[in-house]
Amino acid sequence: MAKIENYSRPPRPGSSAQDKYSALDLEWRRIGLGVIASKALVEAKLYKVSDLRKISLEELTAIQGIGKSSIARLKLIMEAKKISFR
Repeated sequence: MAKIENYSRPPRPGSSAQDKYSALDLEWRRIGLGVIASKALVEAKLYKVSDLRKISLEELTAIQGIGKSSIARLKLIMEAKKISFR
């Protein structure tokens, strides 16, 4: 069986990888983003809504793991906080 190189398993409960994401994705979980979207944002070094002003909407859309519903939710929150994309 061929090994899949880019496959990323979710961290196991209690693992240091899970602890790493739990510490960094607090804001994303608070606003209701899913685990996959939260992890994708953390991996892109985006830890809070205000960090989204560093990137364009096109760059956000290109992040693997960020879907239409996550983008819609983020845009609403950004609008409420008067934050815009680059």
